[in-house]
Amino acid sequence: MPRLSRAAVLRDSANPAGIAQFGAIRATGSSLGVDVSPIDVRNASEIERDIAAFARITNGGLIVTGSAAELHHDLIIALTARYKLPAVYNSRLEAADGGLISYGPDFVDQFRSAAGYVDRILKGEKPGDLPVQAPTKFELVINLKTAKALGITVPQSLLASADEVIE
Repeated sequence: MPRLSRAAVLRDSANPAGIAQFGAIRATGSSLGVDVSPIDVRNASEIERDIAAFARITNGGLIVTGSAAELHHDLIIALTARYKLPAVYNSRLEAADGGLISYGPDFVDQFRSAAGYVDRILKGEKPGDLPVQAPTKFELVINLKTAKALGITVPQSLLASADEVIE
C-alpha cells in the first residue's frame, strides 16, 4: 500500500501482549511516517463503530493482532470487506477466511515443537529446566480474491515470497 498514511491496530487492551504489540507497531509506524492508532476490541458494537469511523478517511489500513482476531474473527473480516480496508493478520486462518494478508508464526510447527516438549517431560525432564522457545518458522499468506475486491495489485516479488497464495 504505497499511499498508506494511517494504520489502526485492533487489539485487546486487557491483554498485556496487545499493549506491548501496539507499542512496537507504533514505533515502527512512526519511523515509516505512518500514523498509528489503537482500536480496542471490548465489544462488537464498539469495534463496528470504530472501524466505520476509521474508514471515513482514506489511505488507511488495519493491523489485527492475534488477541483481537481470536475475539471477533468473523466480524473483523466482514467489516474490512464492507469498508474496503486492507488488513494484515497474524494467522493464515484469517487470510483463508477472506482477510487480505497474514504473516505470523507457523502454528503447526509450534505444535510439533510442543509435542517434543511433552515427549521430553514424559521421559523425565523437568518442565522448569526446558528453555522457552520463540517461534522460528513464519508464514506469509496472501488472498488474491480479497486483493482484487479491494483493487490492490500485489507485487510479483511479494507473491513469490508467499508461503501460500489463495486465489
